[in-house]
Amino acid sequence: MAIPQAESHRARARPPVVRRVPLRQLLRVTSIAGGIQFGWALQLSLLTPYVQELGIPHAWASVIWLCGPLSGLVVQPLVGHMSDRCASRFGRRRPFILTGAILIVVAVLIIGHSADIGWLLGDRGNTRPRAIGVFVFGFWVLDVANNTTQGPCRALLADLTGKDHRRTRVANAYFSLFMAIGNILGFATGAFSNWFKVFPFTVTTACNVDCANLKSAFYLDIVFMVITSYLSITAAQESPLGLSNRSTPLAEDVSVESSQEAFLWELFGTFRYFPWPVWTILLVTALNWIGWFPFLLFDTDWMGREIYGGKPNEGQNYNVGVRAGSFALMLNSVFLGITSVLMEKLCRKWGAGFIWGLSNILMALCFLAMLITSYVANHIGYLGHDLPPSGIVISAVVIFAVLGVPLAITYSVPYALISSRIEPLGLGQGLSMGVLNLAIVIPQVIVSLGSGPWDQLFGGGNSPAFAVGGLAALAGGLIAILGIPRSGTQKPRALP
Repeated sequence: MAIPQAESHRARARPPVVRRVPLRQLLRVTSIAGGIQFGWALQLSLLTPYVQELGIPHAWASVIWLCGPLSGLVVQPLVGHMSDRCASRFGRRRPFILTGAILIVVAVLIIGHSADIGWLLGDRGNTRPRAIGVFVFGFWVLDVANNTTQGPCRALLADLTGKDHRRTRVANAYFSLFMAIGNILGFATGAFSNWFKVFPFTVTTACNVDCANLKSAFYLDIVFMVITSYLSITAAQESPLGLSNRSTPLAEDVSVESSQEAFLWELFGTFRYFPWPVWTILLVTALNWIGWFPFLLFDTDWMGREIYGGKPNEGQNYNVGVRAGSFALMLNSVFLGITSVLMEKLCRKWGAGFIWGLSNILMALCFLAMLITSYVANHIGYLGHDLPPSGIVISAVVIFAVLGVPLAITYSVPYALISSRIEPLGLGQGLSMGVLNLAIVIPQVIVSLGSGPWDQLFGGGNSPAFAVGGLAALAGGLIAILGIPRSGTQKPRALP
């Protein structure tokens, strides 16, 4: 009798077999990142120059971007929490992903037609306040929509991969890969200057050639967004969440009706459960985004102003520089895609924290190279008179391209790390993505409020913000290397 009892005990102790989600399904689910990022690429490369062409001074252009982090500060954690508890028959995440995709389409239509709407409301002259108001409203809707979509997308990947941390890293690498594809297509679209010929109806009395190119690019964004949303939503195959499965250690018997109050309590209540590795990840993330956000705000503006020596609405140098910046960002996305494919092998060999730290140091070196390039361009005498020498342009393009490597790691590694650290604590993945988002949007608020006036204080260029970003990236890199365990997958101790 002893042998059968031992076999029975071993059978009971054996962990249950969990069905792994096929990689091709994860690939389809993550395809929506391409649609989201196509719009982000247009937003990042064209909207800072465009809003200055509507009449907003450079010093205040960054304040327009404040709506992004502010909406992310509230919307993404709230949507993440609500999706953790959603009992829809369509699943927990897909209703929010679909809602966000629809809002993205509405927002880009508003932004693309802001000059036309402003004209109908009475705008005339170089400064168009009504168009600016319409643009800002559409910009807010777009950022709310992006935050409504991205949080549940990341949480859905964590749901599908479960406790398989290697597959979680693969899923996030796929997500980063599709972001790269969306970036490549979006930046290539922004770099092309003849969309107004493909869509001639976009040129109107209120909307010149540059405006028509922007409008046409957003039409293409809508098509791409619809396709990728369909592929992702139909591949997810979520099951409805039962009422008995909606609890977390922080709120076991909270009803759907009181989810907003529970959200506020749970979001800040989670902080006291975090072990030091989670706090380290959040700190590095915050420093990481103090570095990235100035670049994302002013990359093409830097190319137009400090490399090509132009200004909005004054000649063609600025617009030529913006298109050159979009082309450089397309190459940036190629590097991003290649790095995404190699991400899993790199993290498995050297550790996710170590790779993340090295990428931050590389980012700091690239920002230093941008400062040196700006200094050289400002002292060789062509600014305001001629187009830049080919050597200056090549240097700027190479810097933009190399920055795709740390950007790929920023888009992937922190999410995989926080997912593997939060999961053993029993917190919902949607809520964990919302908490990580706080470490992203709070630095963005600081940069949005400070970078424009800070740059204006030192002469109106973009270099001062890049200098601060480089120092933050260097600090984040050192903390990641020294403070995040080499394996990147060790579990924190369970809650008592």
